[in-house]
Amino acid sequence: MAILRMIKMSSTTRDVPKGHFAVYVGENQKKRFVIPISFLSKPSFQDFLSQAEEEFVFNHPMGGVTIPRSEDLFNDLTSRLRK
Repeated sequence: MAILRMIKMSSTTRDVPKGHFAVYVGENQKKRFVIPISFLSKPSFQDFLSQAEEEFVFNHPMGGVTIPRSEDLFNDLTSRLRK
């Protein structure tokens, strides 16, 4: 799975704590987020990634997983996952 390779690469880059990975989110300007790897086991996060991949075919110009979705949508999802 390509996304897991990208997550592994992003987790070894600058200032990403162990057990986390970096993603870049945004429709125009990308913002970097460092989130727990445990999110990958959550069905809602898996669905989010699958939808983004199907719609946009992941593009990784920044060296990490790039998700071309709105920041608000991403923040809403991740705030629910943190509870």
